[in-house]
Amino acid sequence: MNALPLINGQQHSWSSIEVRMLDNIVTGITSVNYDDSVMKENHYGAGDLPVHRGRGKYEAKASITLYNYEVEAILAALPRGKRLQDVPAFDVVVSYLDDTNDIITHVVRNCEFNTNSRGISQGDTKIEVSFDLICSHIEWN
Repeated sequence: MNALPLINGQQHSWSSIEVRMLDNIVTGITSVNYDDSVMKENHYGAGDLPVHRGRGKYEAKASITLYNYEVEAILAALPRGKRLQDVPAFDVVVSYLDDTNDIITHVVRNCEFNTNSRGISQGDTKIEVSFDLICSHIEWN
């Protein structure tokens, strides 16, 4: 961890992120979120303090928000009659470039779309579509 203050520079920001999906850089993306967790639980025996800790399943979650034209381009690339939920598993690669040109890359593995829906309201100047993705795991750098 860098203990020095950042002077006249910047750290990671949205403008430094590059997201790749289905072997293409996605430009019509407004949000990407991902996290993972491991279930942990204290186990008790004699006394009131835990005597050991158990670990359970690992779970990764991801979501993205795309402009509608990106979603329509994905749909247009599919064979006739296929749905967004039929897109084969893909990785979402998120790379950050910092001010020293170090690249930090996170890979959300084996993503698939669960749903396909739209919500458009009067006065909207753009159509954004949010998706919760099912994924297997995340590689953090």
